[in-house]
Amino acid sequence: MNEALVTGATGFIGTRLCKALKETGWKIRALALPGEDTSHIADDISEVVPGDITDPGTLEGIGNEIDVVFHLAARVLDYGSKKQFYLPIVHGTENMLTACAHHAARFVFVSSIAACGLGRHLKGIDETAPVQKSGIPYNDAKAEAELIVRSYQNKFKNGCTIVRPANVIGPRSAWVDEMERQFLRSMVPLIDKGRYSASLVYVDNLVDGITRAATSERASGQVYHFRDDWNVSWKRYLTDLSAMIGKKPAGSLPYPVAWTLASIIERIFTPLGLRPPITRLAITTMGRDNDVDNSKAKQELGWRTRVSYPEAMDAIQKWVKHVFR
Repeated sequence: MNEALVTGATGFIGTRLCKALKETGWKIRALALPGEDTSHIADDISEVVPGDITDPGTLEGIGNEIDVVFHLAARVLDYGSKKQFYLPIVHGTENMLTACAHHAARFVFVSSIAACGLGRHLKGIDETAPVQKSGIPYNDAKAEAELIVRSYQNKFKNGCTIVRPANVIGPRSAWVDEMERQFLRSMVPLIDKGRYSASLVYVDNLVDGITRAATSERASGQVYHFRDDWNVSWKRYLTDLSAMIGKKPAGSLPYPVAWTLASIIERIFTPLGLRPPITRLAITTMGRDNDVDNSKAKQELGWRTRVSYPEAMDAIQKWVKHVFR
């Protein structure tokens, strides 16, 4: 029986990953903050290990006898200070690598296409393109963390693998929950008329890719993009999503205007610890074509889109109706 260590196990993707691993016979050790609620994953894991990725002293021995470390824990919000992103994403990842090196067999880091450098069109960019910083803390933290992961390749028996999801959707996703709440709070405009691809990946399709990357010998030392082959623009996605709560997108902002506005608002809100109503990360995600090349995952891992867009939106709608009733 394979044994996995999962960080971020209680989160949106981690929860689905634990369930999928359990169904295929894995024994799962979940890292959780002391006192963190793990009741919703209790049936899918073997044990909970208390620890904090930002505190190396709590991670001693955590990777012992582990076949694969699935490192998902990170700050996934679209706002915050550089420190708030770098502490868990950069330093937390390095702490996990140090604690698990020479103990666990493989380290799988769930990064993001943001590491490619959002703010420019990423359509067609493959995994050989160098990471680029954009000045947005989340993007830059993921890029730096990837470089650290690469440097640990020879410290794991089966090496390290980097997974870069596109915009992950599904019940509990920030691109569902946070967007619906924003529609309820205020107007949500499209960026450049919402004409660019939403570059989505459904959570179950992503989890399939993560597990394939973790178990493939060929994946050692490799990077993989996971993006569903859906022809869905931001206009369509946001229209479909908002309709679930009786709302719709309100107008459109040109990308340069939206970027400037977000930059100014973030300078005001971030020092105060407040959530800006518009962020650079959201603007660069919705205002550029981020359809990265996903052919490597198909060719090397046999991965493909299994859940269709209509199926995904049906599952999302059922969850939205339950949560926002």
